[in-house]
Amino acid sequence: MDATHSFRINIAIDGPAGAGKSTVARKVASALRYIYIDTGAMYRAVTLKALESGISTDDDSRVGQLADELDIVLLPGSESQQVIVNGENVTSRLRTLDINRNVSYIARLSRVRKRMADLQRRMALEKGVVMDGRDIGTHVLPDAELKVFLTASPRERAERRFKELEADANLTLDELEKEIAERDRLDQEREIAPLRQAEDARLLDSTGKTVDEVTEEIVQWGLAAARTLLAEEK
Repeated sequence: MDATHSFRINIAIDGPAGAGKSTVARKVASALRYIYIDTGAMYRAVTLKALESGISTDDDSRVGQLADELDIVLLPGSESQQVIVNGENVTSRLRTLDINRNVSYIARLSRVRKRMADLQRRMALEKGVVMDGRDIGTHVLPDAELKVFLTASPRERAERRFKELEADANLTLDELEKEIAERDRLDQEREIAPLRQAEDARLLDSTGKTVDEVTEEIVQWGLAAARTLLAEEK
């Protein structure tokens, strides 16, 4: 491994639902030998537990208390990151239609966002992480050495999510596209850390591009950022 690879930076990848952030971020982390942190999965874990507990998705106090009590651990897996909540692997239950429809409401709650952001910042202290979400570059890691805003057309994002749902495929593609548009609106209009492109983020539209093509572009940006910082350190 050369000096550029050993000089570790933090990479923030933001973007709307279905843009491919998690898949790309995981592959970028693997290529650079960094740690991947799926922040969306953390919010999904809180959403899962709130729904299971019968707590209203707009009850900031009760959901916030729940989030404070959850022990969320992210572990690497062969296919995807494994999410452990209070010792239980909940990974397979985080991509259902019910979670998709409620996670934006949970993510708008101030106590939940504060708790998750605190956990995420601790994970990034040692550098060498790739973190994806909706407010990483603007709020969680504003000092990240590389920020990317990854997007795609609403239709393409809907098609990607449609393939994920499998058991819930009774939802039509057009209906899913409308739900994604509504989630975009909720994420962009929330008061706490709304979805937006950081001023110093690089815009990357993945429409019509393969995962490998997008991954390689971000990897090269990451290596270039590391080289620049390494040169400045000398």
